[in-house]
Amino acid sequence: MPALLCLLAACSGGPGNDDAAPAPSASPTQSGPPGTLFDSFHYSGPDDPALAAHGWEVRTGAGGPGIQDSWSAAGAGFLSHATAQGGKVLRLQASTDGTKQGTRQVEVQGTGKNLFTGTFAARVHFSDKPATGRNGDHVVQAFFPISPSDSSADYSELDFEYLPNGGWGTAGPRLDTVSWYRADPPDRVNHTLKQHAEGWHVLVVTAMNGTVTYSLDGKELFTSSGKYVPREKMDVHFSNWFVDTPGSGAARTWDMKVNWVYYKAGEVVSPADVQKAVDAFYSAGTTYVDTVPKA
Repeated sequence: MPALLCLLAACSGGPGNDDAAPAPSASPTQSGPPGTLFDSFHYSGPDDPALAAHGWEVRTGAGGPGIQDSWSAAGAGFLSHATAQGGKVLRLQASTDGTKQGTRQVEVQGTGKNLFTGTFAARVHFSDKPATGRNGDHVVQAFFPISPSDSSADYSELDFEYLPNGGWGTAGPRLDTVSWYRADPPDRVNHTLKQHAEGWHVLVVTAMNGTVTYSLDGKELFTSSGKYVPREKMDVHFSNWFVDTPGSGAARTWDMKVNWVYYKAGEVVSPADVQKAVDAFYSAGTTYVDTVPKA
């Protein structure tokens, strides 16, 4: 347990060793190695044409999860940040006053529908308390590849979800890793890490050879197999949303930040080699690469 506590506290702050040699599959070129997606979110805002051109959109549609029909582009921002590798982040800011009318959830999602087996990774900053206002909300901060439709016969979803105050009748803090077979009725397997996880973390999920493996800062958390593996191509999503609304009250905001996202098609890449590949892109001044074959 002491090693795990170190993992979630003192060991979570650094972005990696910028002097490390690149992994064999990494490339410091603008085109990048084949089958690779990398984005460091150097955009001016939700309306930046490059955001859509690079296969991202800020959700504004109806539906869940959380508070139905409360998705808003207003919570998505691209900011400078002193502790981010490369100095830039995607900030997902959800807000609520405890009512449905006063709630705004935020999600940034991929639109390529062409990510399947391989390695998915992101450097994410979780929050244990609101940026403004009182604490206590059942907020969910999530990174997940998912099928374009939850009604698909081959529905696939691989989740990291951090709930600092718990939710659905369970106490927090908790970091859930979840592999889905079906959304409705729910059919999934999961693991819960009951630890505070505020701060920067590198989240990695690999899906290869009939096995899905989740890791946090290089430490393996959970594996799934059998039917709980991807069955169709997915998009990457980042979201910050509320399980419920506790009634009216003063407004509060919750921040989740994303430094970078990385995907390597058809290969298991270790967390250490993910960081080496990311370091190589930053060293070359490369802010975006997508050489993944299109769907």
